[in-house]
Amino acid sequence: MKKRTIIVAVLALIGAVTASGQSKDFKLGQWVEINNAILKELSRSYVDTLPLHRMQLRGIDAMLSELDPYTVYIPEEENEDLQLMIAKTYGGIGAIIYKPDTDGYVTIDEPYQDSPAVRAGIQAGDRITEIDGVSVRGLDTKTCSDRMKGKPGTTVKFKILKVRTGEEKEVTVTRQRIHLPDVEYAGMLNDSTGYILQTGFTENVSGDVRAAFNRLKKQGMKRLVYDLRGNGGGLLQEAVQIVSLFVPKGSLVVSSKGASSPAQEMRTMLDPVDLDIPIIVLVDGASASASEIVSGALQDMDRATIMGRRTYGKGLVQSIRPLPYNGQIKVTTAKYYTPSGRCVQAIDYAHRNEDGSVGHIPDSLTKAFKTAHGRTVRDGGGITPDVELPLTEYSRLIYSLVVNGIIKEYTLKFLSEHPSIPPVEDFHFTEYEDFVQFAKGKEFDYRSSAKTLFDQMRAELVKDGVAEAMTAELDALDKAINMDKEQFLRLKKDEILPWIEEEIAVRYYFQEAGIRIRLRYDKQLQEALTRPLIALR
Repeated sequence: MKKRTIIVAVLALIGAVTASGQSKDFKLGQWVEINNAILKELSRSYVDTLPLHRMQLRGIDAMLSELDPYTVYIPEEENEDLQLMIAKTYGGIGAIIYKPDTDGYVTIDEPYQDSPAVRAGIQAGDRITEIDGVSVRGLDTKTCSDRMKGKPGTTVKFKILKVRTGEEKEVTVTRQRIHLPDVEYAGMLNDSTGYILQTGFTENVSGDVRAAFNRLKKQGMKRLVYDLRGNGGGLLQEAVQIVSLFVPKGSLVVSSKGASSPAQEMRTMLDPVDLDIPIIVLVDGASASASEIVSGALQDMDRATIMGRRTYGKGLVQSIRPLPYNGQIKVTTAKYYTPSGRCVQAIDYAHRNEDGSVGHIPDSLTKAFKTAHGRTVRDGGGITPDVELPLTEYSRLIYSLVVNGIIKEYTLKFLSEHPSIPPVEDFHFTEYEDFVQFAKGKEFDYRSSAKTLFDQMRAELVKDGVAEAMTAELDALDKAINMDKEQFLRLKKDEILPWIEEEIAVRYYFQEAGIRIRLRYDKQLQEALTRPLIALR
């Protein structure tokens, strides 16, 4: 009897395991069957023609949004955008455009250096009135951009109003493959300090970093500032290749683990270019993914001093898989771990709140790990810098000037009035009063943060029915904190002027010049250069 009971229990256990194994496939089959049945019934019964393509895209997007923001469907028509994301390349003329509301024309905002647009004589500030004989009036910016892109070797014809003369010209541009470099700038900050600004991790960026490093070393670099602020990441293998430049061959850079993918370790496979030079890695809250792999690995190996602010906290790995009809899916397949074993993922998408929202992993649940030299580092929310630097903060006025395009508009006005400016190292904007007079005539919200909060408070007091009894006090406070537009623009001169200088420099000397102006005023960088570094040995 006892033997029979054991046999029954074992059979029950086997049945439970089998049912558990089948439940996932059963649920999937059930869902597919229900989905197909709904679509068939709608196709048969719905009163109007079904917008099937729109329904498909919205349905897929809604389904994937239940997972994480990085798992997305890419239909065939968006493959060009995927290529731009992976390799930062596209077929076009090489210019950033925007469409102000003034006359309906397209304005050339920033042509890229040595681009087909520049070689054809197109300048920043030129206005496009027609593309291939079609007026741009009534077309949105994306449509205009799409018409300018195309297969390398093909041509596109423009009718253009020149920025300085107002002359109308017809220009034909031959498209080519445009590559937007991730290493946007590399140069010497002083006699001994080199600087590399990297804004992404697309194909072959590791080769660009290697070349930039070797060039700076020949120029006398004794210390490197490697700037990953604002770098949202990209290809995992490029991150590994960059770490390999500075650590011994065979070093573990990152490992990954997934529910349906085997655990993997990625180690450096190339000889390093330098094992000794001190490195400062600058990061901030927008440094994510591959940026965190690089900074986390160099921190765990005590090879660099990480400075700035805590990084974003994206510890998820995505892979791209093919789908029918030339579509693709970018799907999260694993979590990655730094050499010490840390996962830096800050948001737990697998465990949502009842309302569907997600929250950050609290600091109280993080775990401690050790670097190569025994320093304590923690997981659960990005890479915490070894040296925290003050956050650069801007006033509400700056955001309003930028969002409303006031600085951009003034820059194009300046461009039309000045045939040239001094070399970027000598250029300083000295016509601030002219900007004040220009900006004060534009419509934008110039209130300070204090005035904004006061207006909100006063509105609430009106709702509560007590504002009338406090009219005198409120009016007095309003008068004390309320500055007119011209007064506030003058007060914030030191904050606004660098933005104008950068915008102007870019229009005359392209993107690298703007970065050089930005470095001139970069207080966080200046602070980093004064801080002591961690011991490398």
